[in-house]
Amino acid sequence: MKFTRKANAAWKGSGKDGHGNLTTGSKVLDKTQYSFHTRFEDGEKGTNPEELIGAAHAGCFAMQLSFFLNEADFTATTLDVDATVTFEDGTITKITLNLEGDVPNIDAEQFQQIAHKAKEACPISKLLNTEIELKVTLKTA
Repeated sequence: MKFTRKANAAWKGSGKDGHGNLTTGSKVLDKTQYSFHTRFEDGEKGTNPEELIGAAHAGCFAMQLSFFLNEADFTATTLDVDATVTFEDGTITKITLNLEGDVPNIDAEQFQQIAHKAKEACPISKLLNTEIELKVTLKTA
């Protein structure tokens, strides 16, 4: 399978005082604001590259895990993934994926194994040149 996706960033002004917007081909993001303040200070409404990477990574990992669970004859009721992106001195140094899953009839060890396999196979994990930590919690009835 091969496909392409597009996004656009438009920026005006200096790095610290300027501002920009992001638009995706799907228009889910449509001139969504971003700036120095939304990236480094959390000072106003808008997004930033790091939270977008976190969202992309969490979404990709959850979908990859779902496929691997299906291959093993399991179907998740829910897979909830939080991604925490750590930025230090101009570099993304770590991403922590915190997974909580509700998967009927799977044991914790098998869930751990499939989750770690999904972390390695996820296309966004493969793209990123940083430490990726995975924390796994299986809900039990």
